[in-house]
Amino acid sequence: MSDDTVLPIPNLALAQNYFVLSTPSLEHLHGNARKELLEGIQADQMAPYYRIVTATNALPLDESLLAKMEQQNKDELDKIDERLEEAKKTEGETDIADALRARANYLTRIGDKDKAVEAQKLALEKTPGLGSRIDIVLTLIRIGFFFSDHEMITQHLTQAEELVEKGGDWDRRNRLKVYRGLHLLSIRQFKRGAELLLDALSTFTATELISYNDFVASTIISNVLTLSRPDLKKKLITAPEVIQVLPELPVLSDLMKSLYDSHYDKFFLALAATEQTHLKPTRLLAPHTRYYVREMRILAYNQLLESYRSLTLDSLARSFGVSVEFVDNELSRFIASGRLHCTIDKVNGVVETNRPSVKNAQYETVVRQGDILLNAVQRLSKVLY
Repeated sequence: MSDDTVLPIPNLALAQNYFVLSTPSLEHLHGNARKELLEGIQADQMAPYYRIVTATNALPLDESLLAKMEQQNKDELDKIDERLEEAKKTEGETDIADALRARANYLTRIGDKDKAVEAQKLALEKTPGLGSRIDIVLTLIRIGFFFSDHEMITQHLTQAEELVEKGGDWDRRNRLKVYRGLHLLSIRQFKRGAELLLDALSTFTATELISYNDFVASTIISNVLTLSRPDLKKKLITAPEVIQVLPELPVLSDLMKSLYDSHYDKFFLALAATEQTHLKPTRLLAPHTRYYVREMRILAYNQLLESYRSLTLDSLARSFGVSVEFVDNELSRFIASGRLHCTIDKVNGVVETNRPSVKNAQYETVVRQGDILLNAVQRLSKVLY
């Protein structure tokens, strides 16, 4: 197998299926997820992972299937170990490294986390080529994604970045952007994550981590939230890579275009559909569903309000296709938390904008930073004198 071939191990689609089965609110997706999870486990002989998913009752335990897969694992590992011993006796360092990688990759494929991580780290120590070393670290990151181990992901992302800076090729640099971008989304750093995914849009090759359609979906979801309106059109709506996939992502197409075109009633419907079809059922984004929906609503309210000095609650409610009571309650909440710069005149049923002055904001920033600097100087003078 070519050194440049990236194995899709572990199979991250199975971790997604396991997440669906572990989420009671996604019961309508359980049937298909259960079928795909079992088929994937059998295809890759994943006895260790099968033990994990059956222990949580995501799948029923079939003792005969487990015994069969464990025997397959033992037989295959015996062959690999025999090859490794032979390499140690008669071959050079390169052949030993190849055998170590084969063992590490098999343990990764079957979902034996602890042994796979240990074997990958040993292979990393013995592998001489920089490209192959980067591939091993990327595999360790995927193991972290598979088992939702954020500490492991962060540690090996840093390691991968250090190796890439030493001379990683174009392809591996672009793969790493996708890895970093998805990790940033998973820890709610949408802006930086969105930038990386958008940057990788035209050069995407990381299918071992995420399918192309799912990658484009993640790129749309994150960038609709973070891009300015002109950039939304320029960088996303008219991007050939996005246009190509949009027919397969109709909900996200509606979300993006209705926001840009200021069709706020359609936008609210598309946002609700996005929540149900792309946020809640997706392992990396599900924890951030409420945050994302709230931020998108604030974005839409701000986009409408910035065009007016004032408008009635009734017209605002009609624009979003909701009741006056709903929009009154929601605006009040966002105003109180400082997310919307407007006031509500309940007597006259009017919303008045009061955008903060840029100069005032700059003045407040200078004063605040000046206070911090003075405090630091005072603390330093006490230490010195």
